[in-house]
Formats: sequence, structure tokens, C-alpha cells
Amino acid sequence: MFSNYLIGLREGLEASLVVCILIAYLVKTGRRDALKPVWTGIGIAIALAMGFGSVLEFGSQELTFQAQEALGGSLSIVAVGLVTWMVFWMRRTARHLRSELHGKLDAALAMGTGALVATAFLAVGREGLETALFVWASVHAAGDGTPRPLIGVALGLATAVLLGWLFYRGALRINLAKFFTWTGGMLVVVAAGVLAYGFHDLQEAGWIPGLTDLAFDISGVIPPDSWYGTLLKGVFNFQPDPTVVQLAVWALYLVPTLAVFLVTPEFIARLTGRQAGGAAPAVETKVPASE
Repeated sequence: MFSNYLIGLREGLEASLVVCILIAYLVKTGRRDALKPVWTGIGIAIALAMGFGSVLEFGSQELTFQAQEALGGSLSIVAVGLVTWMVFWMRRTARHLRSELHGKLDAALAMGTGALVATAFLAVGREGLETALFVWASVHAAGDGTPRPLIGVALGLATAVLLGWLFYRGALRINLAKFFTWTGGMLVVVAAGVLAYGFHDLQEAGWIPGLTDLAFDISGVIPPDSWYGTLLKGVFNFQPDPTVVQLAVWALYLVPTLAVFLVTPEFIARLTGRQAGGAAPAVETKVPASE
């Protein structure tokens, strides 16, 4: 449940920040007339993401077991790829997100209503589709037959909306660069579990051999139905009897990805005695009070 809460919080907060920045900029510049098309674009993006998630969930139920496993495994791998790209992208652009969105919004304002709808749709839609795909893959990997994963996602999204509103009202300020670095690192750990389970799905579908070749089996020590087994499964997608392929994929993804992600430009600068990118020292990224 915690891993799904983290997914909802992380992805939802990115979308909330985008909405906050767009709305605050329009209010500050006296363009309240442009709020309606922006909200229209945001609404279309949310509807598209929910529709995409529904298609994944209900469409897959009509498939055979092997086809379901093949689809689940393939989409899990795609979801991990997208999320990995996303956490690296956000770590790099979090400091400049506000100015980047302002530039796009200025261009859209000059082009008219349709451009405003498209700008808001594209800004929020990408986050929505990524969230729908990764949530579906994570819930599929959890596979405990309970609504807890979806409850975790819903709570994460609700928290993100609340934080976005507090940002807009100026009641909350945090260092977004640090926030996205820490949550991005945790999300990489979650993604490693989803990726390993995706390969397990492909093994069950018969696409990859080695389904019976277990790396270890500690089910007697950590029963999957125990409270701590459930906790480890919910947080890390832990499996007490992984195959050799699962364990290898998990390690080959997690170790180098997490190492590269945590080695920030600032860390390299400290090692070399230079400032990151030859620019001024990094400053905190904050969402300003309601503009």
C-alpha cells in the first residue's frame, strides 16, 4: 500500500504543481479569461488517464491467462522505463519547471483558446498516462486481491491535491529539488520490484525460460500471508521465492540506476571542487505564494 501511496503522491504532485503554476501565472498576469480553456484541457487529460486505466484493467480480463501474463509483463517493463525517465527528467528540470511552463503558456496565449487547451492537456496528460500505466503495473504486481493498492494510490493523489492547493495559497514551501530526489530514489526501488515481477509474468507466459529455477526460497521464514510478508510485498514488491531471472533483473536495474540517480551534479561538483555546470551554486526551488 505504501508503494502505491508513493506513486500517487509523486505523480500527483507533479501534476498539481503544473496546474498550480499555470493558474497562478494567469491570475497574476490578469488573464482570468484564459482559466476556462486551461481547466478544460486539464479535465480532458484527467478523463483520458482514467479511460486509459480502465481499458488496461477491463480489457485485460478478456484475455487468456498466458496473454494476460504476457501483457502484464510487457506493460510493467514499459511502465518502469517511463517512470525511470520521468524521475531523472524531474530531478534535472525541477528548478526550471516554473519558467518553462510560463514560456509555453505565453506562446499559447498568443495563439488562442485551442492552444491553451492543448498546452494544459499536454502538461497534465503526460503525467496522467504515466501514472495510470505505472499504477496498473504496480497493482498487478501486488496481486493480493484486496483494494489496498488502489486505496494507497487514492490517498497519495488526495495528498498531492492538498499539497498543490497549499502551494498555491502560499501556505507551504519546500525544496522541490530535494523532495523529488528523495521520492525519486524511493520510486526507483519500487520500480525495481515491478520490473522483476514483470519478468516473472513473462516467464509464466512462456516467453522467458527459468520459471522453476528459484534463486532462493525463504517462504518458511517470511510467509507471504504474514503481516511482515504483506508489508514487504506492499512496500518493495518483495517475493520470498524469486526466480534466478527475477533476482538478476532486480539487481541489474536497481544498483546502477539508483547509483546514477543519487550522483547529482552538486555531488560531482563537491568532488571536483567546481560548481555544478559552471554556474552559480544551486538554490532552493519553491512554489511561490498565490500570484
